Amino acid sequence: MIGFVVLIAMMPGYLKDLPQLVEWNTIAILVGLIILSRGLEDSGALTRAGLFLLTHMHTERKLAVAIVIFSALLSAVVTNDVALFIVVPLTLGLNRVAKIPVGKLVIFEALAVNAGSAASPIGNPQNLYLWQLSNDSFMSFLTTMLPISLWMLLVILLLAIFAFKNERVELNGCHTSAPLLLPLFYLSLLSYPIFLILVELNYVMIGVSAVLIVFLAGWRKILWSVDWQIILIFILMFIVLGLLAKLPIMAVVAQYLIDLPGHEVTAAILLSQVISNVPATLFLSEFTQDGYKLAWGANVGGFGLAIGSLANLIALRLSNQQGLGLHFHAWSIPVLLLSSLGAFFLAPWFF
Repeated sequence: MIGFVVLIAMMPGYLKDLPQLVEWNTIAILVGLIILSRGLEDSGALTRAGLFLLTHMHTERKLAVAIVIFSALLSAVVTNDVALFIVVPLTLGLNRVAKIPVGKLVIFEALAVNAGSAASPIGNPQNLYLWQLSNDSFMSFLTTMLPISLWMLLVILLLAIFAFKNERVELNGCHTSAPLLLPLFYLSLLSYPIFLILVELNYVMIGVSAVLIVFLAGWRKILWSVDWQIILIFILMFIVLGLLAKLPIMAVVAQYLIDLPGHEVTAAILLSQVISNVPATLFLSEFTQDGYKLAWGANVGGFGLAIGSLANLIALRLSNQQGLGLHFHAWSIPVLLLSSLGAFFLAPWFF
C-alpha cells in the first residue's frame, strides 16, 4: 500500500489512467471462480473426497503419492490456493489419528498444487491473466501448458517416492464424516462449465453477473465468506506494476532479463524468486508478446524460494509447523532446478 502511494506521488499525471491499468476481465473471471470454488468447498463434497483418499492409502509412500496426485488435479479445477485450503486441513486432521510425517506432506502438497495448476487456464492467477491476453481457447491453452505441468508433476512424484517410507500407516481412530450439502454441490458443479463457456465466448461480464445473482438468491452466505481482499490486492497489483512498467529504467531491466538465455522462461523464473510469480507475470507481460513462454517460466518460478508462489506461503502458514520453511526449501529448490532443466529442454519442441 505504501508503494502504491509513493508511485502515485511520483507519477501524478497517470492518476486519471489508473482504471485502464487493470485487466477487468481477469478480475471478473477471478471473482466468478472464487465464488464457485467456495461453493464447492463449503458443500463438503471435496472434503469427503479428500478424506476418503487420505484414509484408504495404507503406506506412507502410497499416501504421499495419492495426496500429490489429488492435490495436483484439484488445483487445476479450483485453483492452487483453494486446493491447499482443502488438503492441508485434511492432512492435519489425519495427523491426529495416525502417525504421519505431516510437515513433509504439507510441503509436497504445496509443490503439487503449483505443478497441477500450471496446466489449467484457471489453475492460478498468472495463467488466468495470460489466457485472457492470448485470446486462445481453453483447450489450446491447456494443451500448450500440459507438457511443462506433467514434467513438474513427474519430478515431484519421483521425489515423493524417494522422500517417504514404504511403511504402513496405522490409524488409531476414525474421522467424522463431513456434512454434505448436495444442492450447493450440484449448483457449484454445474455452474463451472456454464461459466467457462461464457468466458470462452467472451461473455465474461454476463457470466460473473449470473454467478453473483444465483448465489445472492440462494446461497448468500457463500458471498459473505469469500475473501474479497484478494480481489482488491490483485487490482492494486495491476495498478502498481502497470505504473512501474512506465518507468524507463524498468524497461531496461525487463529487456535485460528477457535477453538472457531462455528468454521469457528464464526471465519469469528469476523474477519470481524476487517478487513472486503473479507480480512477475504482470510486470513482464508489458514487455513481451510471448505469453506461453512467460507462463511456463512463471509456473516453474513458483518453486524455489517460498516467495515464488503465494501457494507456498499459504501452505506453510496453514501447517502450524515450526521451522518448516527450512525443510520446504530443501525440497523446493531441487524441484525448481529440475523443472527449469525440463522447461529449457522441452520449450524448443513446443515453441
